[in-house]
Amino acid sequence: MTSPTADIVMVVHGPEAFDAGDVGRLIDLLSPRRVLVAGVMARTAAEESGLPVVCTDERPSVVLGGISERACLVNRGKTPESGRIFGELVAGRLPGLVHVETSSGTVYCWNRGDSTLAEEIARLTGYALVSIESDAARREGVREVRGCLPGEAVFVNGFVIGIATAETVVLASENGTLRAVSGLDPKPHGFEKLLRAGLPDIRKAWCKSGPVRKVSPRQGKRARRGGRVAVIDHCGHTLYREIGEDISGVLAVGDDTTAVCGHICSHSGIPVFGVVDGDADAIVTPGYAPGSVVVEVLDGRDDDVGRELAAVRDLETASWEEWVEETLRVLAGRVRVVLDLRGG
Repeated sequence: MTSPTADIVMVVHGPEAFDAGDVGRLIDLLSPRRVLVAGVMARTAAEESGLPVVCTDERPSVVLGGISERACLVNRGKTPESGRIFGELVAGRLPGLVHVETSSGTVYCWNRGDSTLAEEIARLTGYALVSIESDAARREGVREVRGCLPGEAVFVNGFVIGIATAETVVLASENGTLRAVSGLDPKPHGFEKLLRAGLPDIRKAWCKSGPVRKVSPRQGKRARRGGRVAVIDHCGHTLYREIGEDISGVLAVGDDTTAVCGHICSHSGIPVFGVVDGDADAIVTPGYAPGSVVVEVLDGRDDDVGRELAAVRDLETASWEEWVEETLRVLAGRVRVVLDLRGG
């Protein structure tokens, strides 16, 4: 018998729903026609899962807004409340939304969305069904990042801008810059890097808090040893745009960027040469492919050393190992090696 949800598109946000096994269970229960994955670290978890999905770099609201078929959002928030808040944020950008929140076992039908679909999913999963309206009120130039846990990192467009000190972080855009109003212990260098990339429209910016993934990455087979070296400078969320079959390794600049690149590339078997200066925010469980090396700058900032390397080193190489060896010679006396997985 055909499932009543066999014609739907399931859009999955975040790695947690894959890591917890939710996506596999929901595929078995709902038999969706397609499963689309939104987000960078979700893509890593999806690839590791081996499930039949299609990955996209777009945020959930963009993916859902481009779908003409019946669709639902699947999410596992770090807490049931943060999961609900995330659903409300997505729903505020759409005419209606069916949101399956696995952290609480709830199907939310936001803003008079497809109630028939919501009822079908609730029946098949045994989840509670809640019809709810999102709060669309927004102050001009102000953004609230809700559902934070004090002590965790807060991101805007992939950059860590500080540490949450309250459940709600309030940011304001004014006079051509961005500032923290409340709930945040700011990281000035993080704001600097964000603004260097361009002042974001804070109402539309991608904001989140907490680790990007909690589980360790799986190890994959070693990638090709010669080819292009991709440069990722303080924007690990752009990594998938840069890595392809011609890649031999990644030059990652920044503590968190190095950690994210190492985690993602571990599954693909791509080694990373990371340049850090010791200000990591522990946003992801570490993991690196064989051949990876991480160096810490002894004096100055990783930004300057990373930009210098990208400018002076040849980013095409016949041998990743030789490229790493020569790069270490260039940096002799200015860095110390904190991780060395060569010989793997």
